[in-house]
Parts: sequence; C-alpha cells; structure tokens
Amino acid sequence: MPKLKITDREKDIIKNAVTEAESKTSGEIAVAFIKESSSYALYELIFAVIVGFIYFVTITFFVHNVESWLQNKFWDYNTVYLLSFYGFSTFIFISVAYFIANISYIDRLITPKKIMEQKTRQRALRYFIESGVCYTKEQTGILIFISLLEHRVELIADKGISEKINDDKWNGMVAYIIEGIKKDKIAEHLSNAVSECGELLAKHFPIKKDDINELADDIKILEK
Repeated sequence: MPKLKITDREKDIIKNAVTEAESKTSGEIAVAFIKESSSYALYELIFAVIVGFIYFVTITFFVHNVESWLQNKFWDYNTVYLLSFYGFSTFIFISVAYFIANISYIDRLITPKKIMEQKTRQRALRYFIESGVCYTKEQTGILIFISLLEHRVELIADKGISEKINDDKWNGMVAYIIEGIKKDKIAEHLSNAVSECGELLAKHFPIKKDDINELADDIKILEK
C-alpha cells in the first residue's frame, strides 16, 4: 500500500486555500485523500495462482533431479516426500507472489486500468455522499478526491455547478493536480487548483450575506 507523503504544513496550506476560495463564493470545496480505493485482492490472488502454476509446470520437467536430491537427503525416501515437496514449494511460491502483488507498483501492473478507474470513481462518489458534499443548500459542492495507489484524481461537481460550468474546466485542473503529485509538489498544485475552483465558482455563485460554511475546510485522510 502506498504511503501518503504530505506533511501537516502542506495540509494547512491546502486548508487555507480552501478557506480563501470559499470566502468568495457560496460554493463548497472538499478535498480528500485515500491510499487505495479498493483492495484488488481478486487480481492479486489470480496473479499469485498463475505464478504458482508456472512454477509447478516448470519444476515437473526436473522431477528426476528433484527426486534424486530428496533420495540423497532422506534415507527412508518414498514418493510421499516428492509429492510433499511439490505441494509445499508451490504453496510457498503462491504466498510469496501474493505478497509481491501487494506492492503498489506491481498492483498497478496486474490490475486492469479500467477496473482501477471504475473503483476510484465509485469510491469518490461514495465519499461525495458520505461527506455531505452532495447535500449543500444550492447543490454547489465540489469534491477533489485523490487516490494514491491508482494514481488518479476525481473531481466531482454537484448538479448546480455542472449545469453552469463545462467539464473541460475540471479536466484541466485534474491534469494539473496529477502533475503536482508526480513532481512532489502536491501542496502547491492542489492549493492552486482549489484557488482556481474558487474563482470559477465566484463567477457563477458569488458569496451571499447569509452564507454559512456548510462543510469543514480540513483535508480528509481516508483509511478505506
């Protein structure tokens, strides 16, 4: 599982950017990080079983060598030793392969990209509802959802915003945030993107006299 490389100072920078952006608009901006949007255990298991199968098939070509080695090791050798060696060593290979499959880089290689996109979108939509971003008074909530394992950023705008602002605007921001993550400048790029969100929202949803902050400005770090 990937580690979240963001300091408390960087969290404060992003939080301050959210507060500043919301001071100009009645819209609400929420930011959330998650280490992975799904466990992808099925694909890790499939990978491990395939590796174990390849090992088993390969070692069958050396059955005589293995049997000779076991005969030299055990004076009371019989075929049960050979079967036990094959079964146990295959199990070890599957276990090691499953452990390796949990390494972030490997996980991204063995899990279909489309599945990762789908799972990240689903998790972002779930948090969009759970966090209350979708329940703002005028349906003017925005969620910036960053999933580290998948290397994906989802920006979800509520109905009130989507009706007035084209998706192309958000796509550009998503690309900019991803660039910041790759360059290890997440706080800079994310705070700039939040500020840009605020400017866009201010044009269509200027702040009102009776405006209240409906969502906390803190950055949310989700465990699962």
